[in-house]
Amino acid sequence: MTTDFKHHQSAHCENGVASNLLKHNGLNISEPMVFGIGSGLFFVYLPFIKVNHAPAFSYRPLPGAIFGRLAKRLGIKVKRQKFSGPKSAGKALDDNLKNNIPSGLQVGVYNLTYFPEDYRFHFNAHNLVVYGKTETDYLISDPVMETTTTLTIEELDRVRFAKGAFAPKGQMYYPIHIPKDIDFAKAITKAIKATCRDMLAPVPIVGVRGIKYVAKQIRKWPVKLGVRKANHYLAQIVRMQEEIGTGGGGFRFIYAAFLQEAAVVLKNDQLKELSFEMTAIGDMWRDFAVEAGRVYKKRSAKPDVYNLLADQLTAIAEKEEQFFKKLRKAV
Repeated sequence: MTTDFKHHQSAHCENGVASNLLKHNGLNISEPMVFGIGSGLFFVYLPFIKVNHAPAFSYRPLPGAIFGRLAKRLGIKVKRQKFSGPKSAGKALDDNLKNNIPSGLQVGVYNLTYFPEDYRFHFNAHNLVVYGKTETDYLISDPVMETTTTLTIEELDRVRFAKGAFAPKGQMYYPIHIPKDIDFAKAITKAIKATCRDMLAPVPIVGVRGIKYVAKQIRKWPVKLGVRKANHYLAQIVRMQEEIGTGGGGFRFIYAAFLQEAAVVLKNDQLKELSFEMTAIGDMWRDFAVEAGRVYKKRSAKPDVYNLLADQLTAIAEKEEQFFKKLRKAV
């Protein structure tokens, strides 16, 4: 059994799944618009949560939040289900496929057999679409992949019930109602204001303050933790930024594309100008990742390199603080 689902590649899994499911159901919405209306741009530093023996850094809200916020702001109803085990989860998915309902799933990355070995680590907030089934395999549309792929029934069970932080518990979701008349202008304005509020939050580990706080920690890590552990923490920042979804730079590029689309909908040229500024900030994030990568791979010969990295990150935070204050005024 298979559905007439069309695969579109995207930069980030949750954006791509949301966009693809909505397109399948008649709402032609781009990945940047999903990301922007879903207020996907975020930053939080969680030193009290360890992932792969290093603090957690997140460049996005909790799994499911982007699609959830998008749905709420556009008046879309999404059905979400979790299951006690593979048997009930498999039956619910099969019932959907029989009824021509492609379904989004939250899964663990570690056992995704079609992922390259280097990208398979313990991370349970990946998203994909199942759009069909053969006698032995499920047909998979993973939006970060160029083409569709497959997982065996056993492999899909394994990733749906991965253990650890953010365990997916077989989570399945799909839209069940999309309004005919959607006020995109209202949703975009509300979303931009929420993103500005998040990024300018008066909380030391959130938004631009969180970025500044991490910069201060980078200066301390080599002395406090030793070079080896400091480098492991740097690697964690870059992994969360560049490998888990699209993180720092990539998210800024997606948000810049959203602002360009928003400028047309709202007839606001200032948003288009700000999109170029956000693209430049994205380049700064990428430069930081490259330099940090050289350090933890022991390929940097620059003196006092941890302070250099801290300076780069502080400069990013200051640019973002100025940016979000201007964006808040623009809407």
